[in-house]
Amino acid sequence: MRDMEKCSAANVYTKVPDGGWGWVVALAFFFVEVFTYGVLKSFGVFFKDLMVYFEESNSRISWIVSICIFVMTFTAPLSTVLSNRFGHRPVVMFGGLLVGLGTMAASFARNIVEMYISIGVVCGLGFCLSFLPTVTILSQYFERRRSLVTAAASTGECFAMFAFAPAITALNDRVGWRYCLLTIGALQLNIVVCGALLRPIVIKLQEEKKEQLESAYMLENEKTLTSLDSIDSGVEVSTSPKNTPTNVKSEKRSKVLAEEQPEAQHKAPPLLDFSVLRDPSFICYALFGLFATLGFFAPSLYIIPLSLSLGIDKDRSAYMLSTMAIAEVFGRIGAGWLLNKKPIRKIYIELVFVLLICLSLVAFPFACDFWGLLVCSMFFGCMLGTVAGTHIPLLAEDDVVGIEKMSSAVGVYVFIQSISGLAGPPLGGVLVDWTQNYGSAFYSCAAGMTLGALFLALVRPCRTRLCRKKPPGPCAGEIPEDFLEMDMNQAEGLRKSCHNGVV
Repeated sequence: MRDMEKCSAANVYTKVPDGGWGWVVALAFFFVEVFTYGVLKSFGVFFKDLMVYFEESNSRISWIVSICIFVMTFTAPLSTVLSNRFGHRPVVMFGGLLVGLGTMAASFARNIVEMYISIGVVCGLGFCLSFLPTVTILSQYFERRRSLVTAAASTGECFAMFAFAPAITALNDRVGWRYCLLTIGALQLNIVVCGALLRPIVIKLQEEKKEQLESAYMLENEKTLTSLDSIDSGVEVSTSPKNTPTNVKSEKRSKVLAEEQPEAQHKAPPLLDFSVLRDPSFICYALFGLFATLGFFAPSLYIIPLSLSLGIDKDRSAYMLSTMAIAEVFGRIGAGWLLNKKPIRKIYIELVFVLLICLSLVAFPFACDFWGLLVCSMFFGCMLGTVAGTHIPLLAEDDVVGIEKMSSAVGVYVFIQSISGLAGPPLGGVLVDWTQNYGSAFYSCAAGMTLGALFLALVRPCRTRLCRKKPPGPCAGEIPEDFLEMDMNQAEGLRKSCHNGVV
């Protein structure tokens, strides 16, 4: 029983470990990415079989993935509330159970509506409960290496997209789509195991600093009074440290602290801190995520139709997605390595990546042959990896909200992104139908990404302006002015007493 309690207990550190059990959490996040986003991005393998079996159009089948993405992002605040209430581990384990059961239930679907419910709603909720708490707790285990480790662990979806598509295709050809979904659902139950590895972390850094600061104040106070007591005046001062018991001083200090901060001892932290919505820097960053999400979907959805419209055969067109997946791996790891360098302003580096994505989106319609599209796909995949692997961990940076409010900020941020996730693909489809040109979808995504870059450029100025408005407090390691004034008043009183005693 004690061993079980020990295994389930939190890891307590005096500072952010930047390693230790965090490496196990990073491995768990890698496989969570494999069995969530990796499977979701490979779901297109089943489109043709589902269209034939259910006798539905391509647009109605595509709503399965659209509903899943919307539910996954729309329920992000729920994931934050549950994680703050019950902890990250049980939430991820429950999410993994929903993902596995939802996919296995889809293998028994009799119509398209049941697919909407099983894959769209059940798996979408499971993806949210699995992904967001995992990336949040991973950010808590790392500080100096946070960008690099998170980016490397997030490559799980890239490797899965590169390996799952041919593997699922081969399995589907042998056993059919129902048994294939049943097998995938059984594999996705491994998310429960990944969730069990997410030991909570407790950092006692602030408490330790506070105790050291109080000890320094008390030591300075004792030195001051002791030096005054040493005056040969014939008067024994009752307030001197040698006449005051230690427990009495501690009780008085605790009483004063309790009177000054009565609410801090009884007020529990909110399950979802909406105060981030009053932070101008977070609002700008959330608007960046809202518009930038519009630029993520076009290449993966329209690159093959665009290449087919240029006369490129179907087999060679399939290389575009594989090229994007491989390039995205290098983009994620490269961005993590670059953002890990110090000193560096990560927000501005992210801004450069976003502007390069805008350039790649505009370049797609100008490509006129196979090699041109291949180069555009490679460049876009690399730049997409730089942003996709870092935009959520950047919430933990002081330029946005900081690590203390990251849990709530992630929920609100991804919730805002859900609007673009639901509206983006239909918007691109309407433009393609209206102009009869697939390039218009890429232009619309470039416009959305440009607006996102504009709001991202405002994040740092908003944070700097907010910090200037805050009244400056005492710096760590310095003695407050009121403390010195108190000692000076005591010293003046003792001098007067000594003088009167001599007279």
